[in-house]
Amino acid sequence: MKNLVSLTLLSVLFFTAHIGNAQKFSKLDKSPLDVVLYPSIFSKSDVKVKIIYSRPQKKGREIFGDLVKYDKVWRTGANESVEITFYSDANFGGKQVPAGTYSLFTIPGKNQWTIIINKVLNKWGAYSYDKNEDVVRVTATSTTAKDALETFGITFHKKGDTVQMVLGWDTTRVGVPIQF
Repeated sequence: MKNLVSLTLLSVLFFTAHIGNAQKFSKLDKSPLDVVLYPSIFSKSDVKVKIIYSRPQKKGREIFGDLVKYDKVWRTGANESVEITFYSDANFGGKQVPAGTYSLFTIPGKNQWTIIINKVLNKWGAYSYDKNEDVVRVTATSTTAKDALETFGITFHKKGDTVQMVLGWDTTRVGVPIQF
């Protein structure tokens, strides 16, 4: 009986120690993944657009013109390229985009940005960006806000029949109108 109890206790200790070691987690991502929906998840309406993107942090760095170069294709965030899904046909910045899932890239400028909807998905960064796969390109004005955002973000603001997709990081804000 003592052997059975000892063997059981030893087995429990071994199993517990083994499980404790098996549950090691990697470090948290410095640019965590986020999702934004329009209308938001709390709305009674059907979702019209969903964006999945990573959120890099400023960390005291000069962002636009330095970390993110002007006039160069940017992944628009961090890690993989941004994924945007339109659940119905949309007018994006004045141009028609069929329902579907795409990548979203940008070309930041000092006063004006080019916003790009592209067919190629699941690419790391913008290293293999292919202009020939663009669905639409639209231009948007860049504005400067009083408050700086530490973390890059994307949000939606409703204005009448139009929804404004707003990109923001540091004091830079860029908006693109969308109609469904």
